[in-house]
Amino acid sequence: MRTLLLVVLFFSCGVLRAQAPEVHAARLPGEPHHHLRIDNEFVRAYYVEVAPHDETQLHQHDHDYIYVSLGPADVVNAVLNKPDVHLLLKDGETRFTRGGFAHVARNLSDAPFRNITIELLKASDEPRNLCALIVPNQTSVGCDKTTGTARRGHGFSVETQLEADAMRLDLVRLDPEMENAGVSLEANSLLVPLAGSDVQIKINGEPPKMLQGGELAWIGKNVSGGVWNPGKTAASYLQLVFTNKYASAKR
Repeated sequence: MRTLLLVVLFFSCGVLRAQAPEVHAARLPGEPHHHLRIDNEFVRAYYVEVAPHDETQLHQHDHDYIYVSLGPADVVNAVLNKPDVHLLLKDGETRFTRGGFAHVARNLSDAPFRNITIELLKASDEPRNLCALIVPNQTSVGCDKTTGTARRGHGFSVETQLEADAMRLDLVRLDPEMENAGVSLEANSLLVPLAGSDVQIKINGEPPKMLQGGELAWIGKNVSGGVWNPGKTAASYLQLVFTNKYASAKR
């Protein structure tokens, strides 16, 4: 009788183990809330939108990435096998995150949660905060800010938010009514207008193109042109530039 009981317990435990659900994280690209917009050797950039009180699938981030909040957000970052983290994000808030984890993003708000997620496909050294605290738990090493004046007294400013050996992240602010003059484009860069900001880009040899907040543009190698703001309100955009050992090799 004792032997029979042990056999029954053995097989019962085996059945319980077999019935335990396996956790599979979706890969990127593939998670349905992440909409791929730019895919090249430098970045894989997504427009992300999660409906009110909805959540993403569990998905894996294999690469380091930068995300930019489009509008305010109230979300829970549920990393697999770690405690949940509640995040209250401001419009335009930008963060750098190391890859190698899986998580679910839960939207607690009555409004859609929207952001731009930019996976960094090139290896880099540790990025350093400059004019903003983009890397968590790291202070700023200084702030590099450039200002300029376009035609008719309208101006712009460029603040370097983050830098590493192979990339630089700038926040560019444009005064209104900057017609036919503005900030020069940089080769091997990604432009991300912030929510509520419409900017115009002009690549030499091509017609001008308007970019609305949340839209993306990749500026390739050997490209010249500019960005300006023909609207009646100020506009801002982020510019992620790949420099030094990567960008120089592509020119």
